[in-house]
Amino acid sequence: MHTNTLLHPLALRRAEPSDLPGVLRLLADTAEWLYTQGVRQWPRGGFGPERIEPLIEERVLYLLDDELRYLDPDEAAPPVATIALDDHADPEFWTPADDPGAALYIHKLAVARPWAGSGLGDALLDWAGAAAYAAGLPLLRLDCAKLNPRLQDYYRRRGFRHVRTVDLPHRSSGALFQRLSEDVPTTAFRDLTIAELISV
Repeated sequence: MHTNTLLHPLALRRAEPSDLPGVLRLLADTAEWLYTQGVRQWPRGGFGPERIEPLIEERVLYLLDDELRYLDPDEAAPPVATIALDDHADPEFWTPADDPGAALYIHKLAVARPWAGSGLGDALLDWAGAAAYAAGLPLLRLDCAKLNPRLQDYYRRRGFRHVRTVDLPHRSSGALFQRLSEDVPTTAFRDLTIAELISV
């Protein structure tokens, strides 16, 4: 585990409307880094607010915060990581034969560059798999860039199976992956969404 995660307590929570600028900055930074790696999965410069605001409104976008940032109220630090998790199967990728309702779907997974290599991506994937399991769904799914073998290999190492690649000319994504959901506890961060679910 990276030193950052040992020295900085982290917490996962749902994104709020006020988080939009920080999320957009994190996704833009990630998109720019992808471009430097020759990967064209996301638009250069990141996503416009019209793509992210609905995820916040639907309460399906989650942020991983460095809790120490709250000690400095003047610092508008972006989140450490973000992930969207919902039941929205992209109809261009997942067909009725795939039983789209049998899974939760990961979107917009990004870890801030200073935290890269810290295992937070792994921990968020495990959290998402546990959320699917808790929802009674057998599968966790995602799609990623067709021309990013390094990312595809990462998902394979994390237990995902390549289902197929859908090659649509207007989509850079299309490599479809899934793995079985399972109840895997994570110790990398505090899950503040649990208290929210209990209080509902």
